[in-house]
Amino acid sequence: MEYFEIFIAGVFINNILLAQFLGNCPFLGTSKKMETAVGMAMAVIFVLVMAGMITWIVDTYLLKALDVEYLRTVSFILVIASLVQFVEMFLKKSIPGLYAGLGIFLPLITTNCAVMGACLLNISNEYSFLGALVSSFSYAVGFGLALILFAGVRERINLARVPKPLQDTSIALVTAGVIALTFMSFKGMV
Repeated sequence: MEYFEIFIAGVFINNILLAQFLGNCPFLGTSKKMETAVGMAMAVIFVLVMAGMITWIVDTYLLKALDVEYLRTVSFILVIASLVQFVEMFLKKSIPGLYAGLGIFLPLITTNCAVMGACLLNISNEYSFLGALVSSFSYAVGFGLALILFAGVRERINLARVPKPLQDTSIALVTAGVIALTFMSFKGMV
């Protein structure tokens, strides 16, 4: 039951984007088209799950064992950057259309504070390996869910008549706030 609670909390209650406000740059940048949003969501799921597992192992068996926990940020960034390079090479070779659609936002996963934040939250919450895996996956799914929902809403907004002062980024931020409010309704679940 504990892992189920971690999953529900990561997806809905403590959503990395809408409750903790981490990863807003790719959230706003790749949500203009559904295809790009889905591609970014899949890339973040892969990177965040792998980064969560590897950073937990690095922290537990290397940094703590050698008593060099002050190198946590640097080592985590190296792990995340390596994973993003792998995803970038894979997409460039396999799905060039998605690679082009993601543009600059794909390498920005490396500095995406949602990925780094999730890895640091796993360590600060003192999860076991399985707990860190479930937590990383739930944060990634929550990120993907919010991104895909937001992309769907943005595509509908592009067809609507929006007052001039609220066009583009302004209406996107207002919409993101409304979606964040809907996610806050899950606060009492766990």
